[in-house]
Amino acid sequence: MITATEARALAAIDADDVVSLLGELVRIPSVTGSDAESDLQHRCARLLDEAGLDVDTWKLDLDALTDDPRFPGTEAPRSEGYGVVGTLPGEGIPALVLQGHVDVVPTGDLGKWEDRDPFSARIDRGVLHGRGACDMKAGLAANVAVVRAVRRAGIELIRPLALHAVISEEDGGLGAFATMTRGHRGDAAVITEPTSRRVVTANAGSLTFRMEIDGRAAHASTRHEGVSAIDKFWPLQSALTRLEERRNLDPDPRFATAVPYPISVGTVHAGDWASSVPDLLVAEGRMGVQLDEDPDHARAAFEDAIADTVERDPWLRDHPVRLTWPGGRFASGRLDDGHPLIGEVQGAVADVVPGPAPATTAAPYGSDLRLYAGIGGIPTLHYGPGDVRFAHAPREQVAIEDVLDVARALTVLALRRCGVRV
Repeated sequence: MITATEARALAAIDADDVVSLLGELVRIPSVTGSDAESDLQHRCARLLDEAGLDVDTWKLDLDALTDDPRFPGTEAPRSEGYGVVGTLPGEGIPALVLQGHVDVVPTGDLGKWEDRDPFSARIDRGVLHGRGACDMKAGLAANVAVVRAVRRAGIELIRPLALHAVISEEDGGLGAFATMTRGHRGDAAVITEPTSRRVVTANAGSLTFRMEIDGRAAHASTRHEGVSAIDKFWPLQSALTRLEERRNLDPDPRFATAVPYPISVGTVHAGDWASSVPDLLVAEGRMGVQLDEDPDHARAAFEDAIADTVERDPWLRDHPVRLTWPGGRFASGRLDDGHPLIGEVQGAVADVVPGPAPATTAAPYGSDLRLYAGIGGIPTLHYGPGDVRFAHAPREQVAIEDVLDVARALTVLALRRCGVRV
């Protein structure tokens, strides 16, 4: 049931303003680790300051964060980074945190994009297209819309409402880690990752692996004099396929996918000349971490599968695979099934969005949830605009009405969690 105060805040959400902001955010090419990532953080700080929030902007001490034993890892090189937290004032610590990351993944082959410009923010029939549109600048725009609406409606909160903008989510969570180590906290948090109108209460983790496989070079006309590193890769790939099958035999029922813990080889590089037998293959990929599984346990299972394959191959026994674990280290994360935040989000959505209350589910990807819940001790879930199937792809897009619905629901949630002074 919407109250008069909530109705006033909802009326203060300006749809044109939200679309304009989302377009502006998408047009900033904030690829993980690039200078534009920092540029967008400074823009977020100005947006929150203009909205009347108390803003904490700080330059990350990358050396100190890297030396911290809890450091979640990174993949993209970066020379600097910034944290941004804006807070609508009230008594005590924030009753609610809305969090979003500003970084996006690289664009890939530009020829695969329909209009050749991944950052165009093109709008077609109510859908905005572009890199980062759903992952997750739509969520950022919705978060900003919430605090703008509260301010425009002249509503004073009893408890603070905080908005966190973080970097580096795509390659490990450096920004969320820095925000937690700086001491920013809250009673509960909603990360506005794309959730397809569902409430995500748990997510898997992931690890990045790298394998270097030796061969023996020879002229292609006498290829049997050599040993192809490509040929030695195939049994290893088969071993990973079998491992993936074993690790997905009995997934948590909350997952809406049959393979919540995939093992995927993302890049393969071999050889340096077409007429030579390749003497080196480098494969990099991603391994899913099961709910509540120690990432070290997952890594050990992977290493055992590789070691078993190596032991059964005479060449590999004499030329062992060099296996390393670069990049981000995503543990899994979850919110207790009975936590009141779940029902509060579902109730807020049901009150402003036609249809039944959103179902709960689990996500097969890693996110900042585990850092907020783990290091921060903040009960956290995902609810945000967009469909993750469009993320990281040249068809990335988000429906504008989805962004507005999330902004409306989170505005109601914020008022109910933080309380309103009459």
